[in-house]
Amino acid sequence: MTTVNIHEAKTHLSRYIEQAAAGKEIIIAKAGKPIARWCPLESKVLPPRKLGLLAGRLKVPDNFDDPLPEDILDLFYNGPIFPSEVNPTSERR
Repeated sequence: MTTVNIHEAKTHLSRYIEQAAAGKEIIIAKAGKPIARWCPLESKVLPPRKLGLLAGRLKVPDNFDDPLPEDILDLFYNGPIFPSEVNPTSERR
């Protein structure tokens, strides 16, 4: 554990940040009285993901990559931007 005064901490900020990131604890003092502590953040280490976790539980239809029907494509290109503003009883374009 290293104790430094505020002026020295400001002067050599990047050096002390690197030390804290490397695992060293830095105490910041004002007039010799400790007022703050720099320490490394604990990083969450997630376990590796398992491949095939949903194998056998999902089925992708055979026509998944088929082109969309013309009426759906027409809605994409010519349909309203905000469908909620369209009167539901009005005719489709």
